[in-house]
Amino acid sequence: MKVRPAVLLIENNHLLLMQYRYGETDVYGLPGGNPDKGETLDQTVMRELREELGVDVEVGPIAFVGEVIFPEIKGVEPKEDVLHVVFSGELIGGIPQLNPEETTALAVVWKPVRELDSLNLYPNLGQQIQRWLGSQANLEYIGKINQTFF
Repeated sequence: MKVRPAVLLIENNHLLLMQYRYGETDVYGLPGGNPDKGETLDQTVMRELREELGVDVEVGPIAFVGEVIFPEIKGVEPKEDVLHVVFSGELIGGIPQLNPEETTALAVVWKPVRELDSLNLYPNLGQQIQRWLGSQANLEYIGKINQTFF
């Protein structure tokens, strides 16, 4: 299982997301990425956002931890399961703009929090994010994430 840290950046009730296209489906991902050897999870988030979006962030407490378990499909190379560690965070410098040399995302968008549960999210945490914003409770282990695969 690999670990993927990400961050919740929320301003004016809008969440910063990265937009991808898989086939005919728009999918929105939390900004973050894969740790380099010797790198802590918060360092990963700061580096990835600097590289991919040209911004500096302050990484706060963990909001969620949960797994995406990929289904086994006969005749298809299995994908590695992913442990998602999602931090709260704050944008402290720069304006988010895609660096196409560092990401396959098509756009960076601010989506209203009220719409999160209707978006194709990866990881699929729209309802949890909405609930978290109402309580601001941190470090919630949510277990297996009910993920639609694109």
